Amino acid sequence: MNILITNGRVIDPASGTDKKTDIAIADGKIAGIGNVPAGFKADRTIDAAGCVVAPGLVDLAARLREPGYEHEGMLESEMAAAIAGGVTSLVCPPDTDPVLDEPGLVEMLKFRAEKLQCARLFPLGALTRGLAGGVLTEMAELTEAGCIGFSQADVPLADTQVLQRALLYASTFGYTVWLRPQDRDLGKGVAASGPLATRLGLSGVPVSAETIAIFTIVELMKSTGARVHLCRISSAAGVALVRAAKAQGLPLTCDVSINSLHLADTDIGYFDSRARLNPPLRQQGDRDALSAGLADGTIDALVSDHTPVEADAKTLPFAEAEPGATGLELLLPLALQWGERSGAGIARAIEVVTSAPARLLAAADAGTGIGRLAEGGVADLCIFDPALEWQVEPDALKSQGKHTPFAGYPVQGRARHTLVAGRVVHG
Repeated sequence: MNILITNGRVIDPASGTDKKTDIAIADGKIAGIGNVPAGFKADRTIDAAGCVVAPGLVDLAARLREPGYEHEGMLESEMAAAIAGGVTSLVCPPDTDPVLDEPGLVEMLKFRAEKLQCARLFPLGALTRGLAGGVLTEMAELTEAGCIGFSQADVPLADTQVLQRALLYASTFGYTVWLRPQDRDLGKGVAASGPLATRLGLSGVPVSAETIAIFTIVELMKSTGARVHLCRISSAAGVALVRAAKAQGLPLTCDVSINSLHLADTDIGYFDSRARLNPPLRQQGDRDALSAGLADGTIDALVSDHTPVEADAKTLPFAEAEPGATGLELLLPLALQWGERSGAGIARAIEVVTSAPARLLAAADAGTGIGRLAEGGVADLCIFDPALEWQVEPDALKSQGKHTPFAGYPVQGRARHTLVAGRVVHG
């Protein structure tokens, strides 16, 4: 289908484009930006007046819950949530059941996702078998099956020698290792250490649980030459360590979740299990440092950290509740809200959820050009109304997981149309 998008404000951070113009789409690719090709005849015209036309969002942290946790989320429901939020590409961690440590499992998941014809799926393979932290997986075979990197998800790797071997192996073949920096023993609490956790009687997770892990990872990067992506850093001290490592020229990237960027430990309130998250919410100073780090490029990308959780697992005492929150449909409005409140602007807000995370997937993307708008590039687009105000109502979300700490929050900006490879999959 040939599609013509008219009257929209086209914002493409990758090229610096920000202007009102038309976009022509043919054969799943962008045929023209501004200049409609001669002989082009549109089968459908989308009037984007009052809307922003941007690249489809790229989310680096989204649990789809298949296989193994279908009671908390189905591939169909979570993919529907993705495209409703303007997300056209997403990365899923390997902590499914069974764990993504065998090529057959990865191929099955990718086949299921492709059959749905919604968002593009980029799976991470398990770094160690069963995420047990002992034996390394066959990274080469998993890469051939479609894995774009290797991760322990939220399972800390306690054996430093195993981590060193993993980084050496990954470095040899040019693979990226995705690690959430958390010391196994210091990170066993349920809330960030501080006055609030003490007052509520909740076991604390000190900032040192994150910084010790980052120190270790950075030192091993120096000796192995490995490329590492840090998932969901949460502290001011963590931001400072990443900034210092980047200044040394290390191939280190990182992201932050919408939860840590917008919320603080005080949002736990009176043991609100919707705010039971991993990593735990930290203090206001940490939130400010994360915002500054995202604005200046120390933090590369903003992620939803989408983790649907069933009702029974959330309606428990705070310390016993399962950590996680739904977030795919909130990534866009919360990115825009951050851009406005921080002064970073709409272009940077779009960049941290499009071209910036897409750069981290460049090798796996095989040149299709996700995260940017370019003539000849893939037509993955998000057309959103930046002025549309709405309230987060969990029951109205497409995701099977209805728990979010942003329930009842007023937000602004929502996807009207989502296109993947030139197909209108939402709107």
